[in-house]
Amino acid sequence: MINKEIIEAFSILAKEKNIDRTNLSTIIEDIFMTLIYKKYGEEYENFSVIINMDKGEIEIYQEMLVVDKVTDPVIEIDIDSAQKEYDDLEIGEAYVKIINPDSFGRRLINTAKQYMVQKIRDIERQTVYDEFATKIGEIVIGNVYQIQRDQIFVHSSGGAEFVLPKSQQLPNDRFRRGENVRGVILDVRLSNKGPEIVLSRSDDLFLKRLFEKEIPEIEDEIIEVKAVRRTPGDRSKIVVFSSDRRIDAVGACVGMRGSRIQSIVRELNGEKIDIINWSDKPEILISRALAPAKPINLYIDEERPYVVAVFEDEELPIAIGKNGQNILLASSVTNYKIDAVKKSDYEGVDTTLYLDEIDNITSKQIEILSKAEIHTASDFLETESKNIISLKGMGKKTVEKLTKLVEEASDNQSLENDIIPEKEEANTILENSLEK
Repeated sequence: MINKEIIEAFSILAKEKNIDRTNLSTIIEDIFMTLIYKKYGEEYENFSVIINMDKGEIEIYQEMLVVDKVTDPVIEIDIDSAQKEYDDLEIGEAYVKIINPDSFGRRLINTAKQYMVQKIRDIERQTVYDEFATKIGEIVIGNVYQIQRDQIFVHSSGGAEFVLPKSQQLPNDRFRRGENVRGVILDVRLSNKGPEIVLSRSDDLFLKRLFEKEIPEIEDEIIEVKAVRRTPGDRSKIVVFSSDRRIDAVGACVGMRGSRIQSIVRELNGEKIDIINWSDKPEILISRALAPAKPINLYIDEERPYVVAVFEDEELPIAIGKNGQNILLASSVTNYKIDAVKKSDYEGVDTTLYLDEIDNITSKQIEILSKAEIHTASDFLETESKNIISLKGMGKKTVEKLTKLVEEASDNQSLENDIIPEKEEANTILENSLEK
């Protein structure tokens, strides 16, 4: 029988695609309802399909109304025809007709098979999507099977396909076909081609997950990762904290003779990793985050939040790092904007604000004011307005505009200077904090 052949063929296909029997039964039911609609029309709802997977049977029923005279043969049957099969039926009662699946013909059955393949493919795609949508942020491993200019494709042992875009690779990543590659699942999305599972090796989260895998104390929640920031393939900073005072968070992450951290560094192709012991004291945390450079003084404005870090002149390039890398990572991992300055520059700071340093004051106006011995913002603000208005070329509106410009520039400079304490006090801030 054709219906048994269909179920057997569909069962084999579904088994290959790992589709369960319940889903398969629903698919076959949908297929035959589609065939019914194609043969009789979508407006009819008096058909039902029952699939018996165990017996390999497809049962199709057409419920009809017994009438004296038929006006629609799809939903009605005359009394004489109905009583030939059920002699006790009366007009107005329901008659159920059993339809042989063979009646749909080979062409429609082939169409059904094609529909079946498409439905299984859709279920397979949805199953993969549902599985990996819950795994965003997890590390997976697979084999490289296709390399393109802007991305590589990776197959997992379970048959899933991942894509690793060029933008999510490390700058020094080099892959060969068949090579194992690890990455963190960054995104999962459905496209016309199926589910697209995007991996990343450059995201901050990848480094965090590697630490969780390599450091049992992190998995056991004895050590907490407070923050991670990376310049992928070059340098990273990770802040860790131990809830158990007996455990050194940095030492646990490094491992015996560097065994733990070295396995992570190898995975990241030699990326330098600075492990920072967290502190709730900003001056200590910032000082540690600036390693390998050591600041002499830190001047902190916690409200902004902003820091001026003073270094020995020869230490400044180390503090800033290649392309500003070290200072940017330290700023990002501590959530403080950090400005690094040389000791010699800091000690020689001139806080005098000259008029020619202020935007939107013209050279002609500066010349007029200079002739009256008004050179600085302080000179201008300490001179009575009426005396400035009396100068040739200065009117009331001009003086009002200049006053506003000078006051704004002075206020901005004060914000920068407010965080720098008196030098006698400043010189002890960092030393005292570190001693504690």
